[in-house]
Amino acid sequence: MKIFNRTKYLRPEVDGSRRNTQRGFTFMELLIVMVIIGILAAVAIPVYIAHVRRAKEVSLQSDLWAMRRAIDYYATDKEKPPSTLQELVAAGYLRDIPKDPVCPECPWTEIAAPTDSSVANAPTGIGDVKSSAPGNDANGKPFTEY
Repeated sequence: MKIFNRTKYLRPEVDGSRRNTQRGFTFMELLIVMVIIGILAAVAIPVYIAHVRRAKEVSLQSDLWAMRRAIDYYATDKEKPPSTLQELVAAGYLRDIPKDPVCPECPWTEIAAPTDSSVANAPTGIGDVKSSAPGNDANGKPFTEY
């Protein structure tokens, strides 16, 4: 008696091999996925760069605000402006002098404090600090005007 083999009719094979039943992605499917990933990257990368730039601008504003506040506190407490930014660190008004986040190798621009011309030996020192980073922010304002 001959036994009926159902698997032969459910999964037809060519030449008795299983080549047609192998599973995987075709080249076109992989190509379409790569194109989609490329489009997403083309949209996401500029947005990421804009966010990083904005974060540096906000960090610069925050650092300048902290240094200006320290200069004001020092001038109020000591009744004279600090002669250097390092003096603010030595006196404990700043933990350290921050690096300019927009241009880490650029030094801070120290603006002299206004002096009283009526006093013979009026103390001189730093009245303000500004960034010396080249370029403009996202709104077109130069970093040197912060």
